[in-house]
Amino acid sequence: MDDTSNAPKFHIDRTQYGDGLLKWFIEAHPDHTNVSISDIDIPVATGFSNETVFFDVSSDTNDGVHNGKYVARIEPEDGGMFPTQTPDCEISVALQQRVMTTVQQNSEVPIPTLGKLITKPYIGLPFFVMVHVEGRVPSDRPRYTEEGFVVEEATERQRTEMVHSGLEAMAGIHQIDWEKADLHWLNPCEGKPTQAKQLQIYREYVEKELAGREHPVMDYALDWLEANNPKDDRIGLSWGDARLGNIIWNDYSPAAVVDWEACSLCPTEADLGWWLMFDRMSFDDVDVERLAGYPTREEQAAYYETISGREVRNPHYWEVFAIMRFCAIFIRLGDRLTNSGLLPPEMNPSVGNMVTRSLANILEIHNPTPSLIG
Repeated sequence: MDDTSNAPKFHIDRTQYGDGLLKWFIEAHPDHTNVSISDIDIPVATGFSNETVFFDVSSDTNDGVHNGKYVARIEPEDGGMFPTQTPDCEISVALQQRVMTTVQQNSEVPIPTLGKLITKPYIGLPFFVMVHVEGRVPSDRPRYTEEGFVVEEATERQRTEMVHSGLEAMAGIHQIDWEKADLHWLNPCEGKPTQAKQLQIYREYVEKELAGREHPVMDYALDWLEANNPKDDRIGLSWGDARLGNIIWNDYSPAAVVDWEACSLCPTEADLGWWLMFDRMSFDDVDVERLAGYPTREEQAAYYETISGREVRNPHYWEVFAIMRFCAIFIRLGDRLTNSGLLPPEMNPSVGNMVTRSLANILEIHNPTPSLIG
């Protein structure tokens, strides 16, 4: 992935956040007195979608002094990165809070302790707050396959266990009966959700974001995906951004599964495709040798098949679908980079980027828009 993770945010005002979060906490917890907010931190790697804000709270209660660590997930000023699934999903943080609550109530998948969605203008944007979960997160920059605890501290066995337990968490999500869990509000179809509807959603999103610009690789990919649609009827809740870096790890076991803004109802093999896409981009596409003990892509697919009880039928199709989705949101990301002045328009990051190159490579087609970013 191109190096955008260290770019500044679009609406950082730590003083505003501190004042707003303080007012929210006082009103939400009337039994707390002498409340103070400290250590407000917005990690540079939290991306260009929802803002993630870490903060500490100190207060007095009838039971003594309260010292808590919290995480606020804040709606971006320009909206979320992924296409909207239904009218009930237009506010990204509302979608995430609602789905995370459902997963918490209907599975053993670890989810942080959640608060309610806050729409009152404490900080000018909707948000929700979670209790901070202690643990470590594999980094995107530098890549966790090149530096950090997965490379420098984990044993071969721990790497295997880490990947396996991540796949187990993903399979746990897929075991949720979306109808019994009352996820009908997430269904973009009048009847049963379909892959055809997902392709329609992404085609309309791409056309809107491109606004008349050409993207031949994306055009080919969407046509290919429609022509080769496996019409898989194994519909379930898709995490949407399934990867090791969206899990908080404690002793190489999942302590919390996070980042749900891309969730949808679709064939669940889509998550495996996204998982394998990030594996490809963390090893093969960047010429990084696979770490000892880190399962191969084939071994990961086989393990998922075993623990989920679901036959992996079309891994290539779902990986193409994953890269297309990633390429689609890069259109919006590229525009935000240029509109904010972080990259010059002539670099054309919305179309000419590493993800477009990956999409062309997996489809074995010519890419007329090479990346100028790196």
